[in-house]
Amino acid sequence: MTLARTVRIYTLETKYEFLKLVRMRTYVLFTLLFPLMFYIFFGLAMGRGQGGATTMATYLLGTYGTFAVVGVSLFGFGVGIAVERGLGWLQLKRASPMPPLAGIFARLAVCVMFSAIVIAALFTLGIMFGGVRMPVRQWLALSSTLLAGVLPFCTLGLAIGNYAKPNSAAGLVNIIYLPMAFCSGLWIPIQYLPDFLKHVAVFLPAYHLSQVALTAIHAPSDGSVAVHWEALAGFTIVFAGLAWLGYRREQEKMYG
Repeated sequence: MTLARTVRIYTLETKYEFLKLVRMRTYVLFTLLFPLMFYIFFGLAMGRGQGGATTMATYLLGTYGTFAVVGVSLFGFGVGIAVERGLGWLQLKRASPMPPLAGIFARLAVCVMFSAIVIAALFTLGIMFGGVRMPVRQWLALSSTLLAGVLPFCTLGLAIGNYAKPNSAAGLVNIIYLPMAFCSGLWIPIQYLPDFLKHVAVFLPAYHLSQVALTAIHAPSDGSVAVHWEALAGFTIVFAGLAWLGYRREQEKMYG
């Protein structure tokens, strides 16, 4: 297969994966609208009574940006993979001459696209209604940090998708996603959470991504950036390993 043909296959797979998710109203609601609604309520409306709208609006760009990226990745991979497994689409794709990694690449690329869309929307709200003002390098640092943070949560979603049943995948994602978001300080600043939750947070990938995001905008954060990135890399490896084991189990069940 020529390089041009391979690129065309990957491009088309990404295009149709994007169109498929755009047409899924539930996915758009959970991944795009919910972070924006929460940011409007906590960052813009309630923030005016807590030390100035600009400060709160700026801080929550980092945490709700993380919240948005996590949701896009978990629902895109976790629910999507589980549903396609149940319908037999993954088996059909594996039997086709399509490159084996094209589907994973397309999902990852689409998660980055959706993350970029919701991040841009959050930035627009912060600038227009929250009075957020930062140097260009901080906007770029925050957006690049959040987009890079897609990877560990895509691998977590892939692991969920390889184990969960189609009808329970969405519920399982929510059971993981929402408590992790709260305990990581994505809804309420980590400084205001009980001490025992602060100890729990260090074992959660969303906490580490949010701390890097807060550092990028010079907001209060804990720990060093290098340690947080190392933790995210470790989570990515562990989740990828779990996803591979789930894939092998499915293959053995199907062909063994």
